[in-house]
Amino acid sequence: MSIRIASLHRQIEKTGAKLHRAMLSRVHSHGADGATSAQERALMEERRILKEAQATRRAQSLQPKPKSSKIVRGAKAPNGPQASKAHKDKAPKKAKEVKPHISRAEKAAKKAEALEAAKKAAKKSAKT
Repeated sequence: MSIRIASLHRQIEKTGAKLHRAMLSRVHSHGADGATSAQERALMEERRILKEAQATRRAQSLQPKPKSSKIVRGAKAPNGPQASKAHKDKAPKKAKEVKPHISRAEKAAKKAEALEAAKKAAKKSAKT
């Protein structure tokens, strides 16, 4: 199905607008009791066909969808008896060395010292 239900809705709407214009032009020219024109009959027929198609598509969308069959996989082949691995005598791993940790307060103090040293260095260079 290449046309979706929503696109049929738009086509029905457009056909209804065309039909309405054709009916108004007939009423204005021939009066309310005038016979329907061939154009009106064609538009009515087209609109009816579109509505039927939309109804059948809606009914079809409510039907259960076909599901794919489940994949049946064969049983795994058992592996042969495995030879036990001989564990080699390895030396135990050395523990990682702990890096020296500087606390937040120590970092702030070090930064303040660096700022003061920079100020003093600037003053000394200005004197000389």
